[in-house]
Amino acid sequence: MSEPEAAGSNPPDTTAETPVMHPTIAAARDLLGDAVLADTVIHGEPVITVKREQIADAMRKLRDGALAFEQLVTICGVDYPTRAERFEVVYNLLSVSKNLRLRVKVTTDEDTPVPSVVAVYPSANWFERETWDLYGVFFTDHPDLRRLLTDYGFEGHPLRKDFPLTGYVELRYDEDQKRVVYEPVKLVQDYRNFEFLSPWEAITDVQLPGDEKAVKPAYWDASRK
Repeated sequence: MSEPEAAGSNPPDTTAETPVMHPTIAAARDLLGDAVLADTVIHGEPVITVKREQIADAMRKLRDGALAFEQLVTICGVDYPTRAERFEVVYNLLSVSKNLRLRVKVTTDEDTPVPSVVAVYPSANWFERETWDLYGVFFTDHPDLRRLLTDYGFEGHPLRKDFPLTGYVELRYDEDQKRVVYEPVKLVQDYRNFEFLSPWEAITDVQLPGDEKAVKPAYWDASRK
C-alpha cells in the first residue's frame, strides 16, 4: 500500500482536462497576434473581438492567410445602450476551401468611426451602408457611404434602441403638391374603455360555431350573474 493510500488521501484526479481552444480561434490568434482582444464560442461558432483600428488589416490576414476566408457573408450591427462603446459591428466570414466559419467583432461608440473593409471585401459596400443607415456607425474610407434602406431625408437611425417606435416624421403623398411631403408624427386615437375581458368571455348572447360542443364548468352560470 502506497503512503498516500495509507494516509487515507484521495488519489489525484486524472479525468480533469484543460479546456482546449477552438482550432479556428487558435489559428486566428496565431495569425492576428495582439489584435485579438477576446474570443469565445457561441452555439459552436467561433467568435473573436479585434481592435477597431486594426479591423481592415485583420480582415486582409484572415482572407490571405492560412485560414483562407474568401467570403464576407454579411456585416450587421448590434446596439447595447448601457455600454461605453454601445455598438458592435459583426462580420461573418466563410472559408469555402476549408469549410470554416468565423465571426469577427469590433466595438465603437456614436462618435468613433470604424475603418471600412471594402478594399478587402467589396461585398462590404452595401453592408456598411446599411449599418451606417440603421445604427449610425460611420466607416472611414468608404467609397460611397450614404443611406441605403431609408430615404435621404430620414432623421435618425431606426435600429438604435433609443429610437422612438413612431419615428420623428411621417410621410405621405400630397395630391396638391404632387410630391411626397414630411410632417411631424401625429398619433390620434379615440378614447376606448377597456374591460380586460377576452373576446370569448365578452360574447354572451351569440353562439359561435362549435360552442355547442363545449362543456361549461359548474361555476359558469354563477359567474355570469
